[in-house]
Amino acid sequence: MASDQLLPSRDVPLGGVRGLTVHRTLPQREIPTIGAWCFVDHFGPTTEPMQVLPHPHIGLQTVTWPIAGTIRHRDNLGSDVVLRPGELNLMTSGAGVSHSEFSVGDPEAPMHGIQLWVALPDATRAGPADFEHVTELPRVEGESWTGIVIVGALAGGSSPARTHTPLVAAQLSVKGGRATIPVDPAFEHGVLAVDQEVTVEGSDVHHRQLQYLAPGRDSIEVESDIDATLLLIGGEPFEEELVMWWNFIGRTHEEIAAARADWEDAADRFGTVEGHGGRVIPAPPLPQVRLTPRRRGA
Repeated sequence: MASDQLLPSRDVPLGGVRGLTVHRTLPQREIPTIGAWCFVDHFGPTTEPMQVLPHPHIGLQTVTWPIAGTIRHRDNLGSDVVLRPGELNLMTSGAGVSHSEFSVGDPEAPMHGIQLWVALPDATRAGPADFEHVTELPRVEGESWTGIVIVGALAGGSSPARTHTPLVAAQLSVKGGRATIPVDPAFEHGVLAVDQEVTVEGSDVHHRQLQYLAPGRDSIEVESDIDATLLLIGGEPFEEELVMWWNFIGRTHEEIAAARADWEDAADRFGTVEGHGGRVIPAPPLPQVRLTPRRRGA
């Protein structure tokens, strides 16, 4: 099991080389997953719009959490919703889904938010695709902190969003000073510094960095000189090996290659996202080496 460590962010264009820049803290070579969380992108604050044409997924759930700005989600299931701050979009790919995401509203308004992926376990990863738009999420609080429970349960609040492994995610607002957040000791956790530097369990976590915390603690102590926003994620350690490439999560090279071929061939498994005139994001070429599972410390 990995020990506590600080995970830096790296800049990645979302949706292509001219896309919205996101700050990615997961996966990392040392820490590919935190529970079943396998992907964390933090975007903004920025006035750069989100413009992500239809693209496919397999083997995962996407979690979209805006802090500022509004995003229109469309998918091949027929979903067409506008997501606002304080609301959750949770899309389950199953064996295949495709979707698009575009900023809407005032083009000068700031965009700020977080997108995450959850790896689906073998038992459900080949199941049907699904989409949930959750507008009412529980609020929780403790001394010097408040929170919104995005998925899972925290401090007596339980999200209605459906997950397939034991997980938690919450946006936390910590008042200047020290706050103690109760957590499940069976979970490993990550704390993302969303808007400024904080101290997590005695370690300085700079803006956009993610502090990894190993299982075994029943609380997390956070300190900040002024009010701070954090994202807490966690879950039981995910033991299944994952092959991750582009927008796909599988178990073998052959599975990923088949999904790529199906997307390029416009196979039925990914359907069509209406409203884009047939435009999609093409799959990149597969690497010249065989794709292998991501392993901790590899």
